[in-house]
Amino acid sequence: MILLKVNGTDHRVDCPDNKTLLEVLREDLELTGTKEGCDQGECGACTVLIGGRPFRSCMMLAVEVQGKEITTIEGLAKDGTPNYVQQAFMERQAIQCGFCSPGMILTATAFLEENPRPTKKEAVRAISGNICRCTGYTKIVDAIMYASEKKGGN
Repeated sequence: MILLKVNGTDHRVDCPDNKTLLEVLREDLELTGTKEGCDQGECGACTVLIGGRPFRSCMMLAVEVQGKEITTIEGLAKDGTPNYVQQAFMERQAIQCGFCSPGMILTATAFLEENPRPTKKEAVRAISGNICRCTGYTKIVDAIMYASEKKGGN
């Protein structure tokens, strides 16, 4: 039995030592916003925030993150209101099929919290570990820059 704090709520989960955080989130906690893509830590679809920093949940065992604050895409919105990055992605139409969106949005949120006034080049670099097969990244980068402006960065 392990204790995980996900999106501000404590969860007791009975899981084997070799179960990944991704598996626990999707299968045990039914938080399916975290996507399973490559299962090798390469695509970024399974990105979650741990202590405010982006991590690939497919590459982490659930037992490794006990006692740490885990945020999934479901945890970004407050009282049903999307956070500023989610809102920017919607307003700038940066979501196509949506598969990469949770990982992109979580990565962008962590990036903008650390660097509220990024250059476009820095934004491109920040999401370089997240693969999108639909957009060509232009609208995603535009949404990140727009989120920065909306929050008072640039």
